[in-house]
Amino acid sequence: MNPISNVVRLIRTGATFERTGALDVAMRELGAPNALRIAAKIVMWPVQWLGEKGDPNQPPVVRAITALGPSYIKFGQILSTRPDVTGEDLSRQLKVLQDRLPAFDLAEARAEVERELGAPIDVLFSEFSPPVAAASIAQVHKARVAGTGREVAVKIRRPGIARAFARDINAFYFAARTIELLSPKSRRLKPTAVIAHFDGVVQQELDFRLEASAGAEFAANCAEDDRFRVPEVIWPLSAQTVLTSEWIEGTNLSEVEALRAQGIDMEEMGARIVQVFLGHALRDGFFHADMHQGNLKVGPEGDLIAFDFGIMGRIDAYTRRVYAEILFGFLRKDFKRVAEVHFEAGYVPADQDMDAFAQAIRAVAEPIFGQDASHISMARLLAHLFDVTERFGMETRTELILLQRTMVVVEGVGRSLDPNMNMWSVAQPVVESYIRDNIGPKAMVRDLAATARVLSRFGPLLPRMAEEALIRTNNPQLRDRDRNASGRDGLSMLVAGVILGAVAVIAGVLIGQGL
Repeated sequence: MNPISNVVRLIRTGATFERTGALDVAMRELGAPNALRIAAKIVMWPVQWLGEKGDPNQPPVVRAITALGPSYIKFGQILSTRPDVTGEDLSRQLKVLQDRLPAFDLAEARAEVERELGAPIDVLFSEFSPPVAAASIAQVHKARVAGTGREVAVKIRRPGIARAFARDINAFYFAARTIELLSPKSRRLKPTAVIAHFDGVVQQELDFRLEASAGAEFAANCAEDDRFRVPEVIWPLSAQTVLTSEWIEGTNLSEVEALRAQGIDMEEMGARIVQVFLGHALRDGFFHADMHQGNLKVGPEGDLIAFDFGIMGRIDAYTRRVYAEILFGFLRKDFKRVAEVHFEAGYVPADQDMDAFAQAIRAVAEPIFGQDASHISMARLLAHLFDVTERFGMETRTELILLQRTMVVVEGVGRSLDPNMNMWSVAQPVVESYIRDNIGPKAMVRDLAATARVLSRFGPLLPRMAEEALIRTNNPQLRDRDRNASGRDGLSMLVAGVILGAVAVIAGVLIGQGL
């Protein structure tokens, strides 16, 4: 898409908000300064005719977002979990974006199933209902599998949704590149990389084969989790645009009064949601990254049930340890350790002053921890830390975007059940358990054992590698050539080999002693 089309798309976004009356509402609820509100009004009022009309029966902001399409709906879903950011009224209005959007025609849905699965729908299913839920990417139908009578949920992708996302994301790329060009200071935040990350997430969400695979992996990881369920994927009835899974009854997490009537302990459930998320992120490094109320239900027995695995997050073992140590440092108010971890991980440039960074972290964290439980917010802490990291030249960590975003969403979901939830008290047992198991002597033994296993696979090559390293070390011409070619000489290779060999020996001794 050319730049002119992208500019028109972005102008149309603002024009749609003005035309639907959403601009005033959104800026008021988000606490925008009066000067900014007036400026936005002056700029957008003359071009409002370029905007979409939307459905006049919907509230202004919901009307604007649904008119603009799926990418904007995704942002609206996130905001719907944050009444502390948007206000209670707007948050309640935005909840319709989670699973109560207008459905597409039943005939279209049936035709898509037949096209993707290659058989008449009456052959595949003995019953096939009208849509029971509709969201930004797809809608869900309740059905029975022909022959077995098993109740299933059939998720069908919206027609034309891939093209709509591509159009929006092109405009987002254009906006990110323009920001980077006009504001060099913004480049540390990597706007283009952030959009690229969002693009990759969306592309995965559009392919239901990937979602089915993610759901199956997630279910395997959570198989032993207490009171947490994941629907089973029905592989023979799933394809790129159709996903069939086990049907599980439950009460949607947004139906707070119905949950109370069911006898659910709201404080316990709010805490459980946060702890389940942190447990999966830290234990498995693979977590549900779209945990808004529309994707969570409570079963008749009080089980927490997760749905929709199109957006999943994955972080490696090292990043999990870094993240846990940062959280642990905040829990202990050990701000010096929080700063050290940022520097050790390379998150903050090495030429910055660590003590000054620790002092800046304390300055934003202490006032938050000093408030009552209802105001101790992960979202607020992240917002303040954003200002601190900007001063110290910390770049955006794209590998943590989903983790941080989901943690903010999960906190919002927990607070919707228990407004007085103390995020840090709830997180503490999960983080401390992870620290005990993964940072200390037991973790060192596991790491050394893993290193020994890797070395053992290369065992037959090690003698030759050592011989070649020694030959190069004793041959000045080869040593100088290697130094010029790669910046490393044979001696460094030999030293590395000796260190790795020592690690293998130590690991063998420790394992042999049963540690």
